[in-house]
Amino acid sequence: MAKATARVIPIASTPDDTGAMVSMFAKEATIHPRAVRGWFAAWRWVCVWATQLVFYGLVWLPWNGRQAVLFDLEARRFYLFDLVLYPQDFIYLTALLVVCAYALFLFTAVAGRLWCGYACPQTVYTEIFLWVERKLEGDRQARLKLDAAPWGAEKLLRRGSKHGVWIAIGLWTGFSFVGYFTPIRALWQESLATLGLAAGAGLGPWEAFWVLFYGFATYGNAGFMREQVCKYMCPYARFQSAMFDRDTLVISYDPARGEPRGSRPRSLPHDALQGQGKGDCIDCTLCVQVCPTGIDIREGLQYECIGCAACIDVCNGVMDKMDYPRGLIRYATQNGLTAGRSGIEWRRVLRPRVLVYGAVLVLITGAFVASLALRSPVRVDVVRDRGTLARLVGQGAIENVYRLQLMNATERPQRYRVAVSGIEGASAELRGEAELGPAASRWVPVAVRVPAPSATALGPGAHALRFEVIREAEGDQPEVRVVEKSTFVVPR
Repeated sequence: MAKATARVIPIASTPDDTGAMVSMFAKEATIHPRAVRGWFAAWRWVCVWATQLVFYGLVWLPWNGRQAVLFDLEARRFYLFDLVLYPQDFIYLTALLVVCAYALFLFTAVAGRLWCGYACPQTVYTEIFLWVERKLEGDRQARLKLDAAPWGAEKLLRRGSKHGVWIAIGLWTGFSFVGYFTPIRALWQESLATLGLAAGAGLGPWEAFWVLFYGFATYGNAGFMREQVCKYMCPYARFQSAMFDRDTLVISYDPARGEPRGSRPRSLPHDALQGQGKGDCIDCTLCVQVCPTGIDIREGLQYECIGCAACIDVCNGVMDKMDYPRGLIRYATQNGLTAGRSGIEWRRVLRPRVLVYGAVLVLITGAFVASLALRSPVRVDVVRDRGTLARLVGQGAIENVYRLQLMNATERPQRYRVAVSGIEGASAELRGEAELGPAASRWVPVAVRVPAPSATALGPGAHALRFEVIREAEGDQPEVRVVEKSTFVVPR
């Protein structure tokens, strides 16, 4: 009797003993990257220190009696050092996002995923969490051994200590992030009161929620999900290929030099490799062991590669030990590898795509900086009084009433006067104070009157009118004049 051939049934098994059930989900093994030292690893840690000093330190930096950077959502004021921004300045956030996008396009077109490998928060916090893990559990082999070991006092102590430090870093990160939206010193006192370490009111429900939310996100993403975020959740990994071309510098393995790979004694000189039928790669797999996403760079360019260059550092170390030339794994272009070129051709780096991205980035950045520098310290919004569009007052004059929102975009008290132009004989009467405190705003009513002869000459209907809000020159403050357009209605 012929032996039956087994069938694979992906959803459910059947009573037929020739069927087999397989899981549709392939569980991936935990990746334990090996520690690596080198030029690129040092630069990665420079980025870690720089970004975290800015993130954790900037929120505590005092400036003009407040913290230097504060996005006060309740008061609808956004403070950036000497800048005071209002919700009406949302266009600046849009411009900043455009600048960041073009910078990302430029860096990616030149040298691939530089952002991902060095400055992305996911990479930065994963690097920090891995450092804690290595200090408490050991390097790669020790962690693999600990994974396989049964639970005991030592494993419980090491794992518990690691997760305790991870949770502390996550909570401090969440606390610092919320501190950019709630004054950090007040938030600190509220946190101490919540823990029973100080008197006063504790954290509000939303503050507590966001601290815990961002703390948990940091703990989960950097401690557990790690490479899964880069491989499956981050959209940049999917559309990066649209910004690559064959002259983009990417981390590459040189197969012409490395193949055929294989082990050999360290005493074998580099000049004798060809006679032995071997390439420079000794197949030590260290490039795979140090990769935070677990890929083998020798299989070519892959979307999972985040461009951290850890494989370059470790491979260069192996080449040094073998007394071989460095650069078996290096930054190279696909055209360069195909042509057998070992160096970087900068004339190919500065190609039309890169020049266009660079020119657009310079123009947008220049316009953004100039706009901020020339930004008026006074903002004005004009709203007509809907209760009364127009009315007849003494001696046949026509009066329209408006409401002006005056916004002081400085941190010094300001005094303003209001004038109108565009209609002959028109005059403005400010009904209320036109003095604002630092970073304050106020609605003030303004009555505009047009005498009877001018109103008759205008005729019925809406007519163009300009409001002028003037801050007089005083001391080191120059005169500022803001003009806003509106309409004046003459009834039939």
